Amino acid sequence: MDPALIQMIVFAAVAAVLLVLLYNVLGKKVGRQPEDRPAVAAPPGNEVQAETSRPDWGVAMDPAAAEGAAQLRSRDPGFDPARFLDGARQAYETIVRAYAAGDRETLKPLLAGPVMTSFEEGITRRESSGTTEVVELPHPPRADLDHAEVHGDLARARVRFLAEMKSEITHEGVSTTEERRTAELWTFERRIGSGDPNWVLARVEEARA
Repeated sequence: MDPALIQMIVFAAVAAVLLVLLYNVLGKKVGRQPEDRPAVAAPPGNEVQAETSRPDWGVAMDPAAAEGAAQLRSRDPGFDPARFLDGARQAYETIVRAYAAGDRETLKPLLAGPVMTSFEEGITRRESSGTTEVVELPHPPRADLDHAEVHGDLARARVRFLAEMKSEITHEGVSTTEERRTAELWTFERRIGSGDPNWVLARVEEARA
């Protein structure tokens, strides 16, 4: 056989082998491909909610409080938890300062009858002892919606307040300064459809910090 022909056959065979090898390497995916990556599971509680799910109130609430807020909103479309908590925080500061100062006129429209009676008794005792008090809040109190409900046309919303207070107490000409932290549950009420949008303080309880 012609040596040149043999050489061509050998080269052709080598080329064929090289093509097969190249195909085996280049024809396969090398490394991790995007489609090979495992799907990332959504964290618990982050499932996509349907359009009919509970609205985003804009404030943190536990599920029970959020459910109560939704029920209250269904009866009173104007109820907004974030705006309500802003008003409750302002009411808290006003009531605390007015009680310390013995300002009955400021307290009267903000308190339900039984609470006003209780506060007035405390003010009277302090006045009888010749004691005066001035309260300041160095920082705005923390306010969280703890519970909300509707009974008939009576709406109730309970707020958990955490506050720092500084009191200057004067008794028989001697002044002392006290600093303390408080944790309380304040329940506010209003009549739905009454025409009066204001809430009144109906109950005060101690709460765990």
